[in-house]
Amino acid sequence: MGQPLLQTDCPNLNLVARGKVRDIYDLGEYLMLVASDRISTFDVVFPNGVPDKGRVLTQISRFWFERFADVTPNHVVSFDLADFPAATHAYADQLEGRSLLCRKATPLAIECVVRGYLDGSAWAEYRDQGGRIASGHNLPAGLLQRSKLPEPIFTPATKATSGHDINIAEAEAARIVGQDKFEAARSRSLALYSRAHDYLTGRGITLCDTKFEFGEAEDGGILLIDEILTPDSSRFMVGDSYNPDSEPVSFDKQFVRDWVVSTGWQKTPPAPTIPDEIVEQTRQRYLEVFRSITGNELS
Repeated sequence: MGQPLLQTDCPNLNLVARGKVRDIYDLGEYLMLVASDRISTFDVVFPNGVPDKGRVLTQISRFWFERFADVTPNHVVSFDLADFPAATHAYADQLEGRSLLCRKATPLAIECVVRGYLDGSAWAEYRDQGGRIASGHNLPAGLLQRSKLPEPIFTPATKATSGHDINIAEAEAARIVGQDKFEAARSRSLALYSRAHDYLTGRGITLCDTKFEFGEAEDGGILLIDEILTPDSSRFMVGDSYNPDSEPVSFDKQFVRDWVVSTGWQKTPPAPTIPDEIVEQTRQRYLEVFRSITGNELS
């Protein structure tokens, strides 16, 4: 297990933002997104990371962007460093395999969440509000946590600058971004989820829910942006473990969540250092979901 890349150091490039995972560079005509190996839970970034995590996220996104190019236009220019501006090549040791050159777009101010199963915040709303959830969907009575829904539902959320996103009604989402943009984002999100769910079912993975982001390009077109259908943006479970009767087996950073909860940490900064064995178990989960989705080893 090599050392994790916690942040990029490219002094001759224009760094414009660091997110919880990605470093973003403005290269003039295009942006470059670099997925680090940082890991967070409860919206707090840990002091150590998970080796290969950023490469897994980037290469899974590449797989989906290429597979679903017929569903929606996206912001991808290239994943291959050879196609990037020459100024980036000096930093190949940091960028190779974990970077995306993309078109600039203004992100829509909503998160586009699709759920095929009742879990997470939607389950909490359903349980507490008598079957109704914030997005305005009235679901059948008697559902249990992790029940499969009659059909996938679109449950938009606000984009929080800190803390958790807030689930909102579809009508509110349409008011925020405009009806036409909302309809484009909603229809494409549902189509992407359905295609991905069917594919993953055949690979032994249940796609419980996922989050998409869309942006408006300079020409006014709506583009799929950011990452897509990764363990950081989706709830992936081992297929036959995901049902209302048992605790499922996840393909993400659940090892870290379980460990940090057991420490009694109060979910506020600073986060504790993750033990090596938890880091390695988490790394193996990311590599396993990469193999399961793509059929390949991470090269």
